[in-house]
Amino acid sequence: MSSAQRIIQVAVPSPLCRTFDYRPPESGSLPALGGRVRIPFGRRSIIGVVTDIVTHSALPAARLKTVLEVLDLDPLFSQELLGLLQWASDYYHHPIGEVISAALPQALRHGRPAVMESPVAWSVTDSGRARLETVPLLRGAPARILQALAGAGAAVDEPALAAFSDRWRPALRSLVARGWVAAASVRNPPAGAMPRTGAPAANAAQAAAIAAITSAPPGFHCYLLHGVTGSGKTEVYLQVIARILDSGGQVLVLVPEIGLTPQLLQCFRQRFSDDIAVIHSGLNASERLEAWLRAKGGSARIVIGTRSAVFVPMKALRLIVVDEEHDASYKQQDGFRYSGRDIAIRRGQREKIPVVMGSATPSLESLHNARQGRYVLLQLPDRIGRAQLPPVRLLDLRQLAHPDGLSPPLIEALGERLSRSEQSLLFLNRRGFAPVLMCHGCGWMAPCPRCDARLTLHRADARLRCHHCGSDVRVPETCPVCQSETLRGLGEGTERVEAALSRIFPGASIERIDRDTTRRKGTLEQKLGRVRAGTADILVGTQMLAKGHDFPNLTLVGVLNADQGLYGYDFRSGEQLFQRVLQVAGRAGRGDKPGEVIIQTFHPDHPLFLALCRHDYTSFADYALSERREAQFPPYSHLALLRAEAPGQNQALAFLARAHVLAGALDSIAGVSVMDPVPSPMARRAGRYRAQLLVHAARRPALHRFLREWLLLLAADPLSRRIRWAMDVDPLDMH
Repeated sequence: MSSAQRIIQVAVPSPLCRTFDYRPPESGSLPALGGRVRIPFGRRSIIGVVTDIVTHSALPAARLKTVLEVLDLDPLFSQELLGLLQWASDYYHHPIGEVISAALPQALRHGRPAVMESPVAWSVTDSGRARLETVPLLRGAPARILQALAGAGAAVDEPALAAFSDRWRPALRSLVARGWVAAASVRNPPAGAMPRTGAPAANAAQAAAIAAITSAPPGFHCYLLHGVTGSGKTEVYLQVIARILDSGGQVLVLVPEIGLTPQLLQCFRQRFSDDIAVIHSGLNASERLEAWLRAKGGSARIVIGTRSAVFVPMKALRLIVVDEEHDASYKQQDGFRYSGRDIAIRRGQREKIPVVMGSATPSLESLHNARQGRYVLLQLPDRIGRAQLPPVRLLDLRQLAHPDGLSPPLIEALGERLSRSEQSLLFLNRRGFAPVLMCHGCGWMAPCPRCDARLTLHRADARLRCHHCGSDVRVPETCPVCQSETLRGLGEGTERVEAALSRIFPGASIERIDRDTTRRKGTLEQKLGRVRAGTADILVGTQMLAKGHDFPNLTLVGVLNADQGLYGYDFRSGEQLFQRVLQVAGRAGRGDKPGEVIIQTFHPDHPLFLALCRHDYTSFADYALSERREAQFPPYSHLALLRAEAPGQNQALAFLARAHVLAGALDSIAGVSVMDPVPSPMARRAGRYRAQLLVHAARRPALHRFLREWLLLLAADPLSRRIRWAMDVDPLDMH
């Protein structure tokens, strides 16, 4: 059949849940399935991805437009990966074009060629070596790069330079301009021939887990590796990965946050010299494209990335690892609202490869699946080496003064660690100086002008900021209501705790790690490096420090506001609080020195804290799952949340009320409950009013049958064009 009789079906990034038909280009050549084409779309030309080539179209031939340009001769996505993207579109009820667009690097979405530039490496020139011999103790990023290149003994490629300094690009330009460094050719060693450092001996539990994964017959198996903090889950990953690499395969490792990437990357680079690609939102467009193409071409044997890396094409993928599988960061909260963890499992099923998920505090859904036999449960009940789980002490804040969030027993414990040259960590999941600025004269509290929230006081730069919409104003000198000058910050944030510690322990080195102090690229890595080097005595941080980090000299963890989330409106609040506190408690005593955890709370008799004292996640999970079963919440049911927002207070609710009426008329409503629409817990955010409607079903197939019919009616309703609305399948938060 000639190409003139073929119809090209193209997915484009638009809110329409369909593909679009086009005639082949004038040249007559057919594009590759999974490749990009440039097409006319309305009054502009855009880039889409070919999903199929068929012989018939529902539109008359005269109405079909012609493909303008074929951008890829080879497919960007394999048939297996295209199938996964179509599944994701169907499951999350999101337009296929936007799903595929989310899976592409930004550079490819904008039409950049899918060709990797020739690799460039750099080496020290003779004049550069002479400079080092004359002035060996240079300072700054150029010095680190120059010394690293001189010590490498061979040319070093650009990805490796990033490990020496986050400012390697300007430093390299400076060195090249001075003639101390020059470009050199780079030759990658063949896959499978790279030397690797030896692995430590596994203990009995680790060996059993490794054997269970590596001795299983080929095909899909999902393993839940439940190990206490410090039990060596990463070592299990590494030894399983080594066997995959030896067989010529590739491995995808997912982490929930960028903050976990540097330490894990360092660990992998120490063990493997194989090419490792890193993919996360902190990279620029060129860096992300290069890593994506290396993974696709197979030169990157290991890919480490955050949730979007789950869509990266890999030539010989043989294993997927999902670290900290419980973490809510795996769920995208806007646009295409997918779960990176759940798509990783589905990808493993489709590609018939094993998936290993690890956590000290598994999600209740994953734990339930393991107990039902859908996953294989592997347990690491003890810490490795001589390290022991730290004892947990509860401090009753009803009986203790706690100015600036620090009680006397906690201050005493901090002083003891300082006297022994040990490190401490204070965890407070609230940044800024104080969450509220209040007038003591009339009771006024600084509101956000665009949200139903209070502005947070940042005293260091005298600003009031909203942590929801980003509103930013100067701190007023007087109360805008009564003109009083008695304005005070109420409550504690990490900035306030840092200031208090500086007063109490003036000789201590205090390192604050939160979003405010790590905005600049590379700052987080520098701060963590100082902690590991022992130059920081006390760490103050948010949940960025709660998981994945290993500080051997850290022997005390203090949790300052443990009650935050204890009585939340979300049915997952208790689970998330327990996971967060147990994860941060696990940072203590991971080396040879014994650790201790101190939790400050107004509710020391609460069952959640009593289970935390025993490090007993299993009993907490039993209790929480029994509550979920009684209430028929996930994992014993399935949810979808219809979210709407509009400029006016009643528009979103009016749309949801109409959606409720449309739902009641559907035959597929059987087995599905549609709740009444309600305002969101924070009804006004960033100047828009938000509301939501919850859909509940005992069985997943019934839920999706209903959603397919219902969303078609909603899309056709005139009200749907006047507001923003989105469907969130398997929502992780209810706000």
